[in-house]
Amino acid sequence: EAARQRHLNQDTEGEEAASAAPKSWKIRYEKSWLHRRCSSLLHSDRQARKGGQLFSGLLAMNVVFLGCAFISSMIFNRVAITLRDVCILLSILKILSLCWMVYYLLCTSRKPHAVLYRDSHAGPLWVQGSLVLFGACSILLSVFWIGYDGSRRHCKSQLEILFPCIDIIFICIQTYLIWRHCKDCTQVQHNLTRCGLMLTMATDLLLWLLAVTNDSVHREIESALKGLVQNFLGNETSPCRCPNTTACFIFQKGYILLYPFNPEYCLISSSMLYVMWKNVGRRIPPHQTIHARPKFKLRGVIVGLVLGIAAMFIGICVFMAYQIQVTSSGPRQVFVLYYSYYIALLPVMSMGALAGTVIHGLEERELDTVKNPTRSLDVVLLMGAALGQIGISYFSIVAIVATNSRGLVDRLILTYGVSLIIQHITQNIFIIEGLHRQPLVEKPEASPAEAPPQDSDPPRRVYPLEIEQIRRVSQTYINTYSHLNWKRKALKEISIFLVLCNIILWLMPAFGMHPTFENGLEKSFYGYSTWFAIVNFSMPLGVFYRMHSVGGLLEVYMSS
Repeated sequence: EAARQRHLNQDTEGEEAASAAPKSWKIRYEKSWLHRRCSSLLHSDRQARKGGQLFSGLLAMNVVFLGCAFISSMIFNRVAITLRDVCILLSILKILSLCWMVYYLLCTSRKPHAVLYRDSHAGPLWVQGSLVLFGACSILLSVFWIGYDGSRRHCKSQLEILFPCIDIIFICIQTYLIWRHCKDCTQVQHNLTRCGLMLTMATDLLLWLLAVTNDSVHREIESALKGLVQNFLGNETSPCRCPNTTACFIFQKGYILLYPFNPEYCLISSSMLYVMWKNVGRRIPPHQTIHARPKFKLRGVIVGLVLGIAAMFIGICVFMAYQIQVTSSGPRQVFVLYYSYYIALLPVMSMGALAGTVIHGLEERELDTVKNPTRSLDVVLLMGAALGQIGISYFSIVAIVATNSRGLVDRLILTYGVSLIIQHITQNIFIIEGLHRQPLVEKPEASPAEAPPQDSDPPRRVYPLEIEQIRRVSQTYINTYSHLNWKRKALKEISIFLVLCNIILWLMPAFGMHPTFENGLEKSFYGYSTWFAIVNFSMPLGVFYRMHSVGGLLEVYMSS
């Protein structure tokens, strides 16, 4: 009996040990490094994609650093490196970029299976419209440049006239390429396409950097605001003078007026080229493809539209008064008018954005967690471009507090700086929250005429043709807007109000309204050179922020 019991105990222990041991199909053996790197085609594809992005990114980085070295040398030593040398370098980069763009349009995009997927988020209609608008203004800017240099051809070389001609060709082909292929997810010639996109983007960034650091144009704009009579790039003491004063004056004023559009065009082109670069080799799964997107409609928006139009009208009046009175003997009154308008408008925009953020939190819409390079870039650009105006505001606040200034204009500048910082932060939060929400797409409902007849339904009355059309339009409007809850209506009102406010806040500095150059407080505190560098770098970012915010707010409006 004892032996039998021992035998049973051994069998039981053996079964428990067997049951405790892992099964063979559950055992995962550690694979070698070579097997882990080469066994999966998908993994190899990802490695190749990362390698191509790394190589093309290094190419763009070296080109940008080389161009920055040339432009910085031109700023600090105009004898060794001149503006002509910088233009030669940029012309070479433009020609190389043109060669790739023509090759992509004629060869790469026409290959079989070149574009199997398209990113529906890339290149919204208003971004493409802004690209075309600013591109047309940049082309007209180059035309004025050619006209001005052509009127002084007796003292200008043919090479200087050739620069704007190359610029016109570059802008035309680049605008067509981005307009036509901004949504492409290219599946062939990955490395060549990535390098071409990065080279073109680096060229646009260098053009933007030259535009914001070309102090000769900014000195001319400043002298024009002060009412000084001076020829552009050649005054009365210069040996190169225009024989036709009227034509030179027209070309000069046209160049100054259109000059702010060129930096904006370069920034838009760079951002869209970056999205195209991220989409090279990208394969979009079917469940991530958006089949229906909401359309932009202004019907049903009243309060936000009226308030936005009123803000734009008042802003235009302030802008006209500023341009008229800035050359008078008492410019301090114009500063009071300018800062008072901003102090009245910015808190209202901040409260609207804050209310919209609270409504986003109360909504039941799910977050959009799908990988989206366009949305990621929008967030980075919003946060990065906002640093321009926020930086200027902090520099102004420090200057006013340190000097203990108690004048009316100084107090207005201090309030303006604080209000501007708060408005940028609240608006960024509102836009980013809205961009990460799932859009609400209306499902078309069957009209009564298309509904199948029921036996229990009473016979439908037959109306005349005109009354039937009016009835259908009214029924469509009711189906579209009667069921909108208060949260969606409020989001639409807030979004359209902020859109119009950002448009007027973009127009005012874009067309030469720069009180930070003329009030003299920060200039005397930091010194002319330091303050000029701060404002010259931050002001274009602020202008770009307003324009980019319009696109983000339109996305929020449509998704609501």
